Amino acid sequence: MKTYKEIKITTVPFDVETVTGMLWQLDIDGINEFDDYITVFISESKNTSREDVEGILQQLVNENFIESFQTEEQTLEERNWNEEYEKNVRVVEVTDRIVIKPSFKEYTPKPNQLIIKIDPKMSFGTGEHATTKLVLQHLEKYVVGGESVLDIGSGTGVLGIASVMLGAAKALCIDNDEWCLLNGVENVKANALESKIEVRQCELKDASETEFDLVVANINKHILIDIVDLIRDKIKKTGRLILSGLLDIDETDIVGLYASKGFKLVKKSALDEWIALVFKSK
Repeated sequence: MKTYKEIKITTVPFDVETVTGMLWQLDIDGINEFDDYITVFISESKNTSREDVEGILQQLVNENFIESFQTEEQTLEERNWNEEYEKNVRVVEVTDRIVIKPSFKEYTPKPNQLIIKIDPKMSFGTGEHATTKLVLQHLEKYVVGGESVLDIGSGTGVLGIASVMLGAAKALCIDNDEWCLLNGVENVKANALESKIEVRQCELKDASETEFDLVVANINKHILIDIVDLIRDKIKKTGRLILSGLLDIDETDIVGLYASKGFKLVKKSALDEWIALVFKSK
């Protein structure tokens, strides 16, 4: 019988958005959120340990996002992961116009709303996390129609799907995780956008396409630092770039680096401790 580790985490204060956002840096299978704690699921095929989880939490203590934390670990027989997710995933009204709806939840749309069907399963990008909300809000403003879009680290594919539903001509969603490929393809089909969106499992360096009007990347700071030159090569001279997955303390480093590569900051937004940055290529 296969087993998995379940790590229960409590923090003081209980800052669920920040804690879960940072934990997704690790190779884990899922996170469930409760009123005063979260649980992290790690299957036996993963190399992530309790010590790795505590390392992320200690980083948050060192950076004064939380005061303290406690973890409890138990090993259990593997369960149906999708059922676990379905218990906790909900409909998210990101803006007055954009709504993220799992297929198994009921929702009555209001006039002019865009209903994006996303079943997240094990992929990041349900619309609930602050970084996803921030990027979607910017997409609503900056997608004006006819753009080619590149979504780096696409997860569920929600950002590429939203871009096309807002009027972009096409989107390429790339992620290096096989599960994100499978889940992204499912979500594209659920929204009947197969003709306009390609989901591909690859690294950015392996994607040959260039001249994108809009590039979005909702991933971690260290990855955004590593791929800045590759992004520069992918975007049109007149293109726009939306970055998130960043804490407010990351702003100076990221803005400085991207400015040195020919990007001008034109907009910043924040939610809780998270930020999204919009750049114009120059």
